[in-house]
Amino acid sequence: MGQRLTKSDVEKIQAEIDDRKLVQRKELIEAVKEARAQGDLSENFEYYAAKREKNRNESRIKYLERMLNFAEVIDDSSDDDEVGLNNTVTVYIPEDDCEETFKLVTSIRSNSLKGLISIESPLGAAIRGKHIGDSAIVKIDDSYSYEVVIRAIDNSTDDTDDAIQKF
Repeated sequence: MGQRLTKSDVEKIQAEIDDRKLVQRKELIEAVKEARAQGDLSENFEYYAAKREKNRNESRIKYLERMLNFAEVIDDSSDDDEVGLNNTVTVYIPEDDCEETFKLVTSIRSNSLKGLISIESPLGAAIRGKHIGDSAIVKIDDSYSYEVVIRAIDNSTDDTDDAIQKF
């Protein structure tokens, strides 16, 4: 089974593939040609740098195409009072006596430093489908778990600014 992606994720990935194939590939091939024309390749740093960038682009294209080939497209809709994909959620953690706010996203867009939590993470899996006032047990491993209480759900569902992760 591959990545769980929304229709929007698939569109973003396809747009990146198209840009890399139709725009970046031509520019990088031209950069390799220009660097090769500068002479002796054994001491030509620009040539090796251009080749490396061209190869990175090709690797990224293959990675994204493979991801799309094996992806499971999932529905990102949810009820208004239910925690779902692309919802911003505020939870209360009684153990720490604090509140945290984050957005629930697919794993390809997750970035905990920016408050984007994957639906496949322990926290994301525990609260998905819950309602305001519900509590959930977040199981980290066999020896540790903690409780969270859903305080607020913002159903903005806007994912236009969420970037696809790099390698």
